[in-house]
Amino acid sequence: MKSKQKIYLVDDDELIISMLSRVLKNSGYDVRTANSADGIVSKIKSWNPAIVLLDIRIADKSGIDVLKDIVDQAITTQVVMLTADDTAETAVKAMKLGAADYLTKPFNVDEVTIVLNNIIEKGKLKKEVDYLRKVQSEVIEKEIIGGSAAIQEIKSKIEMMAEASISTLLITGESGTGKELFARYAHRLIRDEGSPGFSPFIKLNCAALPETLMESELFGYEKGSFTDARSDKKGLFEMAEGGSILLDEVGEMKQSLQGKILRVLENRMVRPIGGSEEIPIDVTVIATTNRNLAEAVEKGDFRMDLFYRLNTFYLHVPPLRERKEDITLLANYYLSQFATRFKKKTVKKLSPETDELMRAYLWPGNIRELRNLVERLVVLESAEEILPKHLPHWLTGPSSVIGHAPGGKFTLPESGISLDDVEKDLILQALERTKNNKAQAAKLLQISYDTLRYQVKKFGLD
Repeated sequence: MKSKQKIYLVDDDELIISMLSRVLKNSGYDVRTANSADGIVSKIKSWNPAIVLLDIRIADKSGIDVLKDIVDQAITTQVVMLTADDTAETAVKAMKLGAADYLTKPFNVDEVTIVLNNIIEKGKLKKEVDYLRKVQSEVIEKEIIGGSAAIQEIKSKIEMMAEASISTLLITGESGTGKELFARYAHRLIRDEGSPGFSPFIKLNCAALPETLMESELFGYEKGSFTDARSDKKGLFEMAEGGSILLDEVGEMKQSLQGKILRVLENRMVRPIGGSEEIPIDVTVIATTNRNLAEAVEKGDFRMDLFYRLNTFYLHVPPLRERKEDITLLANYYLSQFATRFKKKTVKKLSPETDELMRAYLWPGNIRELRNLVERLVVLESAEEILPKHLPHWLTGPSSVIGHAPGGKFTLPESGISLDDVEKDLILQALERTKNNKAQAAKLLQISYDTLRYQVKKFGLD
């Protein structure tokens, strides 16, 4: 049986109490009444009604004073003030102190019902939003998998930055390391903690749009500012008001636009294309990049002043090869996740040998590569235990232990390695990836078709 919403009516006018309590009970509310302020706050706290209808002038105490007591004691009950003052100045003052609404006497039944229904619906919506935020928070927190000191340090720094309510953050790291996930985590802590509702999180890939289109996307435009501007359009900075905007791969942004971004970061104002006035914004700007911005500055590809502005608060997400203790955690997490998604009856597990191989592999594609591999294993392998034979050749072959650094250099293992084995393994990978199309494999290896034919013959790969 659905429980009734509880309403506490406090008024020293017996006629008002009689009329309103009857109307409310007929409307399905559970109603209690009081004609005095004596001990009323304790009674409200004990009964915990959804709404208190409180007369602004009670014989023994001001309704404003009762409201202050309710607010001071952090009682979550919503208060609607009842007033006979046509100017409603006192009622407006009460709302500034924390009242949800007010009703001016004399009032009709429909007016009372509308106000109460609105407050109750807002309460339901707030509970739903709080629940969804809690679920979203748990999902983001859960997906940041890592027991390594590096990951724990990043989370700790984000928490400290959130306490300071920073307005700009730079996150660096190789492709696939999870920079966007940390950006969302930072957004949640900076913007969503204690917020009455979901704050926007808007992402723009700076490498995906041409410069002219990116400017109109970020800043918006006014009608008639160019040929196709048939109406006003808000930019992403405005749309992110009260939340965060993620400038993904900011290192790819053209210099002419970099200067405009710098002005936004400095002034916290945007001007739409064709506009004459600047619009203030309250937005956390989070930038991510897989480039070394310091080197880009030296080459003249990135503005030094923008780099220093972004680099005030920064995080570096290390590649997976530098935090091998996280590989097993991530693999097991994705095994469970994909088993649920694809409705597998049993969750697969890694054999000790497979786990060792996966920890030895250097994962050039980082977490994204690991996730894709585990998804494939869950879908295509029927065995409950993932064995080395189930792994792709490039993960178990000699080249799997050679790292490829972002600067273009390969890392030679300390124990050394056979160059012939590496060449053979890379050729096999290229052939597997191109389904034995030698012309395409030669292009992948950046050698001629005849050279590839010679190598295939040399290693007996025909």
